[in-house]
Amino acid sequence: MDLTPVQDVKGALRNDFFHGYATAAPQVEGAWNKDGKGPSIWDTFGHTPGKVKDNSTADDAVRAYDFYREDVALMKSYGVNAYRFSLSWSRIIPLGGAEDPVNEQGIKFYQDLVDELLKNGITPFVTLFHWDVPQALEDRYGGMLNQEKFVPDFVRYARVCFESLPRVRHWITFNEPGVYSLAGYAAGVHAPARSSFRDLNEEGDSSTEPFIVSHTELVAHGHVSKLYREEFKEQQQGTIGITLHGNWSEPYDEEDPRDQEAAERAREFEIAWFADPLYKTGDYPASMRAQLGDRLPRFTPEESKLVLGSSEFYGMNSYTTFFVQHKDTPPDINDHKGNVHIHDTNSKGVSRGEESDTAWLRMAPGGFRKLLNWIWNRYHVPIYITENGTTAKGETAPTPEVLNDQFRIRFFEGYVGGIARAVKEDGVDIRSYFAWTFTDNWGKFSTINSSRSVTDKHRMGCWLL
Repeated sequence: MDLTPVQDVKGALRNDFFHGYATAAPQVEGAWNKDGKGPSIWDTFGHTPGKVKDNSTADDAVRAYDFYREDVALMKSYGVNAYRFSLSWSRIIPLGGAEDPVNEQGIKFYQDLVDELLKNGITPFVTLFHWDVPQALEDRYGGMLNQEKFVPDFVRYARVCFESLPRVRHWITFNEPGVYSLAGYAAGVHAPARSSFRDLNEEGDSSTEPFIVSHTELVAHGHVSKLYREEFKEQQQGTIGITLHGNWSEPYDEEDPRDQEAAERAREFEIAWFADPLYKTGDYPASMRAQLGDRLPRFTPEESKLVLGSSEFYGMNSYTTFFVQHKDTPPDINDHKGNVHIHDTNSKGVSRGEESDTAWLRMAPGGFRKLLNWIWNRYHVPIYITENGTTAKGETAPTPEVLNDQFRIRFFEGYVGGIARAVKEDGVDIRSYFAWTFTDNWGKFSTINSSRSVTDKHRMGCWLL
């Protein structure tokens, strides 16, 4: 683990580097049915018995809707210069559709939040979609499973946002489109809770639907990006992109060519699935087509042209590293990882990192730096790190020792130090760092398949830079 004192990279980051926190509307706002807001698929999910392990809901969350001024004051006291948050589509257009009425109270909330941030010297980074499709659109036509109907609804929603928030200069269309697809349509443990597993979900097809939904997300992003660049960019002087998830995949046996290939294939299935169409080829990776065949949608020439180059930066959410080993057996029809084994230790017994309070999330700053280089070398676009952070063991019932938070301090020393070294020593163009997250929130690690729930209602600034 690279924990060299940060003094050796002092001054490595840009003078205009953005640093702050990231949140998501469904996890912090609360006020789920207040002032005209309509229900989202996450409201439905949280109110469906058995979907959330501890039966909690986001009805109140941490009440960011009511306490946004206090939140901004707290962020200012921490010295941040940026805040990434998402908009609730169903707060702005309660029924979601292109012909449905706009909720002026919902728009005013976000206008007031943006004004408060700017008044305090904090730059807003605004995400249009963080997994919360209006429930009305899910009911009408199946949400993102219907690209033809979804795209015009999303484009109209984006237009309303661009027109209503002209002071915003940094726009993100989708947050982690792959996680939305895989958790909601492959595993079925997130909204809208669809999969092939009938003991968990009544409907869905894990072998096809995640890829259909992801294709819709890419095409919808392309249309919204085109809208912004053609009608709003010149006047507002802003930028627009997308945020992708992805963790580093390290070969289980670094000397085995099969594991090296497996690790690269895993990176392609997880990251290049979206990034290659956006930044490199306008099409999905060949490794995905070889395994998935016609279950992977095909871009029309018009779609490929629309999507390629449509993101002006690489929005990067990343947390950890995994060891990846090849499989000799044919892939399962519901495999979404590239037909690989995933391990916590490598062939020599080396751990992938110190454990957190979340099973999959281990501290691995060395892999984080490798991933930054892999993305930069493959795509050569500026990187905005839009999420990174960790849980810590014992924090659900904190003791004085836990509140001292040495684990999280080490985590940030390693990861932020890795960013600085990637810039200074490797020449990677990195322009922001947003810690996940600003307050305790509902549900980031607490859906039905999780071992813990973060649903505290107190206000708590955490994970300081």
